[in-house]
Amino acid sequence: MENNIAISIGLPLSLFIIMTGIGMTLAPRDFHRIAFNPRPVVLGTLLQIVLMPLAAYAISALLDLPPELAVGLVIIAACPGGTTSNLFVMLGKGSVALSIVLTVLASLITVATLPLFTSHALGYYTGSEQTVSLPLARTIIMLLAVVLVPVSLGMLLKSKAPQFSEKAERYVGLFGAIVLAALVVAIIARIGGEQLLELLSSAGPAAALLNIAGIVLGLGTAYLLKLRSEDALAVAIELGIKNGTLGLMVTLTLLESDTMSVPSAVYGVLMFFFGFLLVMLGRVICTKQTS
Repeated sequence: MENNIAISIGLPLSLFIIMTGIGMTLAPRDFHRIAFNPRPVVLGTLLQIVLMPLAAYAISALLDLPPELAVGLVIIAACPGGTTSNLFVMLGKGSVALSIVLTVLASLITVATLPLFTSHALGYYTGSEQTVSLPLARTIIMLLAVVLVPVSLGMLLKSKAPQFSEKAERYVGLFGAIVLAALVVAIIARIGGEQLLELLSSAGPAAALLNIAGIVLGLGTAYLLKLRSEDALAVAIELGIKNGTLGLMVTLTLLESDTMSVPSAVYGVLMFFFGFLLVMLGRVICTKQTS
């Protein structure tokens, strides 16, 4: 019960504080650069919306996953990046403005594309003709409350109180890292050690391969298109850090399938491991480029 309260109340509040702090690191010129160089936005959006679900189909075939696990893998692959991806990008010294734009765009677009991929996967793997739909109004409210409002507030504070913002910036990364660590512990505690091992054995390889595929797609295509390291890191993290909560909502609430929810649950744990690896890589590469 206490864990549920900590996650349902403490996490959104912590994310609001973190996103406000992230806003203090941004200036209008950061978004101005993206507007006049849309290639990273187009690339990141296409990879998230189209190629990640296709990668899930390929991984399901490669590992010969049972039908319900395959459906669950496609669902988490079709989910947008979560708001924690913005924090990982900031910790890795990537392009936070690009990460925020990709999070917002993908979250809005997947209101339409996630049901399409879910319905197709259900028909392809199980023969079901069930269709699902996602609430557009709830998605917009979530984006406003957890992303756009706090980031705008942080940017306003930076313009009105630059000295305070400069001091606060130093603590955002530390607070964010503590929140992420606490979130991982809370998720593992909520699942339980024995059940976690069972989940990892059944869907762990597929979830890990999907995460690796996202990172490789992000970094590889960004390198081929000669994007800046900060943009490449943002794209890779957006592909790797998924909105696992949305995946669980679709599988548990709309489809009412515990088995289909397994890939989202496992991915929600593993993505933090890969996320921290990307943070360490980004702090090496992006720091070198700016020094």
